[in-house]
Amino acid sequence: MARDVRIVAGGFSLLESPRWKDGRLYVSDFYTRRVLVFDADGSHDTIVEVEGQPSGLGWDPQDRLLISSMNDQKLLRFDGEKLAEVAALSEWTDGPANDMVVDANGRAYIGNFGDLTELGRTSLVRVDADGTVTKAADDVFFPNGSCITPDGKTLLVAETFKSRISAFDVGLDGTLSNRRDWATFADPIDTTDMVEATKALPILPDGMCLDAEGCLWVACAKGHGVYRVREGGEILEKIETVEQTVFAPMLGGEDGKTLYLCCAAPILTVDHASSHEATLRSCTVDVPRAGLP
Repeated sequence: MARDVRIVAGGFSLLESPRWKDGRLYVSDFYTRRVLVFDADGSHDTIVEVEGQPSGLGWDPQDRLLISSMNDQKLLRFDGEKLAEVAALSEWTDGPANDMVVDANGRAYIGNFGDLTELGRTSLVRVDADGTVTKAADDVFFPNGSCITPDGKTLLVAETFKSRISAFDVGLDGTLSNRRDWATFADPIDTTDMVEATKALPILPDGMCLDAEGCLWVACAKGHGVYRVREGGEILEKIETVEQTVFAPMLGGEDGKTLYLCCAAPILTVDHASSHEATLRSCTVDVPRAGLP
């Protein structure tokens, strides 16, 4: 099925971690170090500037914005006036802090890049509402986009350079257990080189969001579109974006059926920090959003 994909706004560095809340879309623009908020007509404002480079976004139970700060490996909180540090993550991470999802209790599950010079296992960390940091999971490969199912009982994490999505049971205290494959897109490959992995793997799952039928919209950091995937890995639909890659999707709009797409040139093809050609795009889909973020 062809979808009418339109450009909402352009001229950004690299948009990531889109979040829909209270009728507006919040997005991190990595290399301009801003968190932006968009209205439906594409007009946008800067909510806050983050010197350490913003990535994952979410909200605590008091509706304060939580931001993973990449380069200084911190979780920050913005109360509408000033930024404050919630937790330092450097002891728990092997690379820049990355995407995250925040549960209904204010617990943030945060991924990181790991060691980009030699791709390998890293950890997923959990930061509780009081700032306590815990290693939530070991042996994850470039943990990226994450979602929590509507019942709060399952966490889904994209492992970009393993071309898979992993699922964990979430305990009442936030503990993760019973790790399993939710979807796999390729057989394992024996390389620790990011360039080789990017060339060899057909899908590099990046950002993602859940719909009300339990399917995921999954971005691919090397392709030209976004995939709707059922548990088990069946691809139900692909929406093409032709000349740009989708790095992260988010369902929003009044009925939850507007699929927003953060798009830019594929990884390893341009310097996103200097090439401000990223766009925010959107189209209408059939199934509304569900779960978190």
